[in-house]
Amino acid sequence: MVNLVSSQSLHRLQSCSDHLIGFRDHPAHSSRKVSVFCVSSSINGSLELESCTAKTKVSGLRSKGLPLNDQWRSGLNGNHHKDFGMTDYKRLSNPMRYHFEGLFVDNNQESNNSILLSFCVNGNLVKASNLMDVMARLGQIPDFSACISVIRGLVRMDRLEKAQTALKVFVFSGGSPDIITYNMLIGGLCKRGHLRLAMNIVEDMGFSGCSPDAITYNSIIRCMFDHHMFDQAIRFWKEQLRKGCPPYLITSTLLVEVVCKNRGVSRAMEVLNDLTFEGFFPDTVTYTLLINIAGKEGKVNDVLRVLLDLLARGLDPDSFTYSTILHCRCRGRNWAEAYEVIAIMNQASKPPTPATYNILINGLCKCGCLDQAIDCFNKMVGEGCPPNIVTYNTLLGALCKEGLLDEALEMVHFLKDVGHSPDLITYNTIIDALAKNREIKKAMDLFNEMIVDGIRPDEVTYGSLVMGFCREELLEEAVEMLRHIFRSKVNIKDITYALVIKVLCRKGLVDAAIEVLDMMVSGRSNPSRMTYISLIQGLAKSGMAEGATRLHEKLIKRNVLEKDSSALDFLYQY
Repeated sequence: MVNLVSSQSLHRLQSCSDHLIGFRDHPAHSSRKVSVFCVSSSINGSLELESCTAKTKVSGLRSKGLPLNDQWRSGLNGNHHKDFGMTDYKRLSNPMRYHFEGLFVDNNQESNNSILLSFCVNGNLVKASNLMDVMARLGQIPDFSACISVIRGLVRMDRLEKAQTALKVFVFSGGSPDIITYNMLIGGLCKRGHLRLAMNIVEDMGFSGCSPDAITYNSIIRCMFDHHMFDQAIRFWKEQLRKGCPPYLITSTLLVEVVCKNRGVSRAMEVLNDLTFEGFFPDTVTYTLLINIAGKEGKVNDVLRVLLDLLARGLDPDSFTYSTILHCRCRGRNWAEAYEVIAIMNQASKPPTPATYNILINGLCKCGCLDQAIDCFNKMVGEGCPPNIVTYNTLLGALCKEGLLDEALEMVHFLKDVGHSPDLITYNTIIDALAKNREIKKAMDLFNEMIVDGIRPDEVTYGSLVMGFCREELLEEAVEMLRHIFRSKVNIKDITYALVIKVLCRKGLVDAAIEVLDMMVSGRSNPSRMTYISLIQGLAKSGMAEGATRLHEKLIKRNVLEKDSSALDFLYQY
């Protein structure tokens, strides 16, 4: 018997199509007009603000009795165009005074500094920098706090050449930039690859009474390595140490780390030993970084070499160092050596933490060694190290992967008995496994238990349940779950919607499929080409060939489908 589709559903389908296509032409996607409006408003607002601020500055200067020339006053009164402050040009007898400098050459130092501060307040940093140049030529000393603001602001604007000029004016005027200002400029130059300019500033820092710090040297060394200047970076740092620079731990560690990443552990150890003759004393963090790099590359011998050097220097490995070594052993599936690391930790009065055991248990589970993972869990508990939720979730995932769902459910209930609260990952892991195993009733029971425990389901939870309903062909329950998801305003994957629509159309339930499409589009999801083809075929199969043809033509017109799409051949059968 042919399953007819209601006219209301067909109308809804047309609305969904219009809604989706309209969404693509939504004003939010027409950014040009909005952007122009915003920029225009921003400019007008900033001009008004600048005018108000400037007028306030003028009144303040008048109250102090400071001299202001007519050209500057005219600029403050609202001349914000490119000839700022030059509207009274007929009064000027010398044409050269039309230029920016001509506005300030007659002012004294105090007046120009007031103008300089005004520029800084209004964010006119380029003009402020130009005014600093004028003041330097006039022999006037610019306000030091304003100079700092100008230099930092120009760096943020990526006007590095202007910032360097402002720095020179500041220093030649007797100012002493602070380390933050220097580091901002040096860091900006290094990011742009201007290494020589950055190094020149570092060399000149001492003359201004500000010595480079670890951040300064780190910027230079990173820039050198970015340009593959490995040997130059090593030589540079050694020279700085010989000049009396403090052997900054963070800088030396950075150098050793990047050498290790680019030249290997052997070269890094050579550099480390050379630096010790220059006064550098590596700590546990330095060695742990080397162990971590060597371990990720699977170089077990290098790991042992670094560890032996660490012990030879009388350093005591911390928990993080041991955990890093344990990671290396697990990557290589050297389980006996991994257990030996844990034994060494116990002997060295560094008892393993839950995080330490979790590394080993996770490694065993990933390799399918579930029995060994459970033995490790029992050993952990026996040694008085309490498992945490990460431990249980790791074992739970392994049990589900092996299809041991009854044991996984027992573990969930055991968690509650020992005072641990299952979290979202716990529930999602077991619900997904139950749904895939066609045990949807148990999955729903656990879902309800999850709600009672106050844990809010997410898109993973809902997606697993909807897929589970579809596998069991419980389509009414699947649609009802989607309604609940839609009301809860949870965003689920498009593929979940598409699967439900496909199954509904295959079963001839086109009304329900159109409802799901409506929810999909209303939730700002974008139906795929195959989703529309499923709907067209479902309409045709249900006796609505004419409506299917109209929808097909409409989607072709909107470039959603192509003329030679597979839906067309199917339509000709009806």
